[in-house]
Formats: sequence, C-alpha cells, structure tokens
Amino acid sequence: MNAADLFIKALENEGVEVIYGVPGEENLDFLEALRKSSIKLILTRHEQGAAFMAATYGRLTGKAGVCLATLGPGATNLVTAAAYAQLGAFPMMMITGQKPIKSSKQGQFQIVDVVRMMGPLTKYTRQIVDVNLIPSMVRESFRRAQEERPGAVHLELPEDIAAEPVDKMTTPVFAISHGHRPRATDKVIDEAVQMIHQADYPLLLIGAGANRKRVRSALCNFVRDSGIYFFTTQMGKGVVDERSAQCLGTAALSSDDYIHCAIDRADLVINVGHDVVEKPPFFMEHGGKQVIHVNFSSAVVDNVYFPQHEVVGDIAESISRLTTMVGKLEQDCDYFQRVKQHLGEHLQEKTADSGFPIKPQRLVADVRRVMPDDGVIALDNGVYKIWFARNYLAAEPNTVLLDNALATMGAGLPSAMEVARLWPQRRVLAINGDGGFLMNSQELETAVRLGLNLVVLIINDSSYGMIRWKQYGMGYPDFGLKFNNPDFVQYAESFGAKGHRLTTSDEFAPLLESCFVAGGVHLLDVPVDYTDNNKVLIDELKEKVCLI
Repeated sequence: MNAADLFIKALENEGVEVIYGVPGEENLDFLEALRKSSIKLILTRHEQGAAFMAATYGRLTGKAGVCLATLGPGATNLVTAAAYAQLGAFPMMMITGQKPIKSSKQGQFQIVDVVRMMGPLTKYTRQIVDVNLIPSMVRESFRRAQEERPGAVHLELPEDIAAEPVDKMTTPVFAISHGHRPRATDKVIDEAVQMIHQADYPLLLIGAGANRKRVRSALCNFVRDSGIYFFTTQMGKGVVDERSAQCLGTAALSSDDYIHCAIDRADLVINVGHDVVEKPPFFMEHGGKQVIHVNFSSAVVDNVYFPQHEVVGDIAESISRLTTMVGKLEQDCDYFQRVKQHLGEHLQEKTADSGFPIKPQRLVADVRRVMPDDGVIALDNGVYKIWFARNYLAAEPNTVLLDNALATMGAGLPSAMEVARLWPQRRVLAINGDGGFLMNSQELETAVRLGLNLVVLIINDSSYGMIRWKQYGMGYPDFGLKFNNPDFVQYAESFGAKGHRLTTSDEFAPLLESCFVAGGVHLLDVPVDYTDNNKVLIDELKEKVCLI
C-alpha cells in the first residue's frame, strides 16, 4: 500500500462513492488506487465540468462531492467551479496533482502555486507533504466542506508523496465525528416572537440556506399555522409550494417588481436562510423595516443588509419553536392579496402567444406544463434565468437549480447531468443560453456515455442576451454582443444525442414531452423572441406596480 492507496481509503471512510475528473500523469498513482477501490470514476471532458458535477452532488446530498485534476492547467480549470461552490455554499472537495516536491525532474515546467491560488476560493487548502498527514487532512477537509456554512476545500497530492509506502507505523484513517448544530436560546426566540406579534405587515423571506428537507417541513408548518405571506430568493424557490395562496413570488430583481410593493409595505421581514452572497432580494435602509435573520450562522453585515435581530442555530428547530409560539397571526392581508392578484394576472400574460420565435412567457409556461412537480430544471446564467425565477412556480425543494451567487455561465449542463445521474427516475431539463451552452458543450459526450436521460434546451438568440438587456437599460447603443452559432442539431447528433429544432411555438410542449418519453439525451434548439425583456422587465412593470 502506498500514500495514494491510503488517500483512497480515507475517501472511502468518508462515504465517497464517485469522483469526477480529468486525470493527468501526476495523478497516475492515485488513479491506480482508485481503480482498485469501491469508488467510481466519472471521466469528464473538462475539469470545469467535473467540478460543476461535484458541486451539484454536494448541493443535492449535503455530502462533499469530489473532483480530480492534474497540476497546472488542470488545476487552474477548477477555479471557476471552486468559486461556484464556495459562494453557493455547496460542499465540494478538489484533489489536484503536483510535480515531485522532494526532487525536481523538470524545473518549473507547469508549476503554479495552486494552494495559494485556491486560498481565497476555499474554506481549506493544503499541500500534502507526508503520508502520515493524509488521514487527518482528509478528515479535516470533509469536516470543513460539510459544516455550516458549506463550501469548497482543496488538497494537493504531489507525485512523489503519492508513491510513498505505507507501513505499520503510518497514521490510520480517523473515525468520523458528528457534531450538533447550535440551538437558539429561549430569550432570542422570545424576542423574535414579540417582534412578529408587534408587526402590522410581517413577511417571510425564504433563501437558499432553507433549501433542506427538514427546513421545508418546518417552514410549511409555519406558513400554514401562522397564515403569513411569503416570498423567496432565486435559490430558495420550492422550499414551500409556490402555488400557495400566501406565496407572493420570487425576488428575481432587486427592485421595481410586483413583490417589492409587498416588501415596501412590510414593516418586518423574517429572513430565513438567506445570506449576502446571493443577489439582494431587497435593500435595507436605516430607519426602514426591521429584519429578523434566521440562519445556521450569524449575518454578514453590509450596507444593504443589517438585521435588527438574529436567531442563530438549526433553522428547522428555530422555525418549529416560532411556529408553536407565534400561533395564528392577526394581520391585515388585503394589500398582500392585491399584490398576489396583480402578479398572478401578469404571469398569465402571453403564455398562449403563438408568435414565433417563441416568447419567454410561453416558453416558461410550456416547460412548467410538461415538468412534473418533482421534475428538475437546471439553469445556466442568462436573462432567461430571470424569466424562470419569476414565472416558474416550483412545488418542491431543489427542483429549480440556478446560481444566484457567482452567477457563472457554463454550469447549467454539468449540473443537470449530475441531477440526472443521481435521480434517474425524475425528468431533468438543462436550460441554457446559446452562449453559456458552448462553454461546456463537450460534456454532451459524457452525458451520452453515461447513458443519462436528459433533455438539453438551448434558448437561441445569437447574442449575450443578459448583457444586451443591461446595455439597453443603461441607454447605450446595441453593440458588441451578437454572434453566430453552429447548427446545434448536427452538433448534438455528432455526440450521439438526438437533435431537434423548434419551428413553431405550438409544437414546443409536445416536442419536449416526446423527448422525455423517448429517453436518452436530447437537445432542443429553441429560437426566442426577447423583445419583451425591455418592455416587461423595465418599462411596463414600473407603471403597473404603481397601480396596486
């Protein structure tokens, strides 16, 4: 047994079942140890795809996903996904190789200080310099990656250390300890209850940190028993069924949307599971509404978020105690009901529009009709993300996977692939812009090779649509953001997938349904008409909001 074997044994001890990656020559001892182990290797076509898959595994399971890359360019290709996991609070472990550190064979060829590079992007990063350190460093890495607030960790295994022999004096793997989350004190809960009872217009905000099974149950009980109205951040969608009569929608924008009428009227926001890395759903002002911060950890204070009260501890336990003590709220719900009515009417606009290219409102509505409540849509980053965040009503947690922290392009396809691998019985739809799709489109080969059942939707406007929208809003001419695309149907078929091109809006829902029924990997090229981006998301909303 050598150090690489011991490393794999330590990973097995942590319950690791799969590693995603692109190995290099400096990983060959590790790769051989992996071959002999119970852990499955998923070979991807780019390190970024491997890390996005690992991060999604962590996001959905709460256990650190593990990815592998070599030194130099392999390690630098992990950087974006490291930031994705760190900002999104997804537990992930990255393992990279390195040239021998005890003797140099090739000078500084390919040498990058990967540990220093990963420092600002991870909770923990170390180079392994001794076989005896492997068990403790693996245990510490997993502890940090998975404890609240979760995130990314990194270990570098040099080639010569990986080959070091293990003997009877080598440190064995460590038993896994299980800590207990802190519990908010009775005084803190009592003060929160008092603030809620004193408020005339309390609102509940559900963020990404609440997207957990136990928290969902507690929040559903709180909404039902108290009668409180609620809204969500983009990454909090689905924790409580958004078809609820008390749901006021998703804060897809930071201001000037229907939900902000309700936020402006509220005198107290109970903010559950949100932190400042996610785009602000609203901006706090001095002398304005009060905010109760309910989370696993204390609030990170900045100029737009400075809560007056904090309930820190296990969220599910805190919400359950609040539910018991708050009881049924006596509040005037007339204004919130009017906001919900106007929002509901707005979300129905153009959902049956037969014009072509397809309108985003029709696109979202048809996707929702085809997807069951447990179906998962995984979105890349683009202006369509705002349309889906606002218009797609999620019924269950983790059924709308999007990135509202780093907001990177290129993550949508690998993320959807991991969902399809983990949950093969569910319908999974990857939703990408034409720009973001091509950033990791090579992973179509991985999806086909793995035998996944996955539909990939490309929203095709031949431009970087989100930036064009912002460009328009700032009053600049339309410049520098248009491009040409390949034939996506032929591109998909070259990988062994099935390609389809939408020619009328009315055929979209039947085509999407047929792809799911057929199984396998399908790609849909869907031309979109984004002219309503400017009208609905900027001009028209400001006028309508004032009428509520």
